[in-house]
Amino acid sequence: GSKNREKAKTKLSRLHYKIRCIRQDSLHQITAKLINDFDVLAIEDLNVKGMVKNRRLSRAISDLGFFEFKRQLIYKANEQGKVVKSVGRFYPSSKTCSNCNHILGKDELTLKIREWICPACQVSHNRDLNASINILNNATVILTAA
Repeated sequence: GSKNREKAKTKLSRLHYKIRCIRQDSLHQITAKLINDFDVLAIEDLNVKGMVKNRRLSRAISDLGFFEFKRQLIYKANEQGKVVKSVGRFYPSSKTCSNCNHILGKDELTLKIREWICPACQVSHNRDLNASINILNNATVILTAA
């Protein structure tokens, strides 16, 4: 109950408030830019609870605020008449070839592998670019109001 403890508590709460404001501001800027630049957005419904169990990635994933990002994206899209679609969390977007729809096995594509070649059609894929193409092509759930 000392004065120094009270000062330290105030200083820490100010710092947390500042970080919160910076995070919220950046989320607003990113979502506004996406909504202004595109008419249709497709997102992946991620299993964040499962992703946080990874000790190396948990802090970074928690800091991103996926739910708030999705919430802001949807309400801004509704305001401007844009469309936000979603693909299910169990859709294998990274493991599916965007060229021939061949799906790799469970152990064939680990997180370390960033580029891979489809065994069926021999097309080279960047993991993230391939996943984004698959998400865009297979997003079926429309999250915005018509």
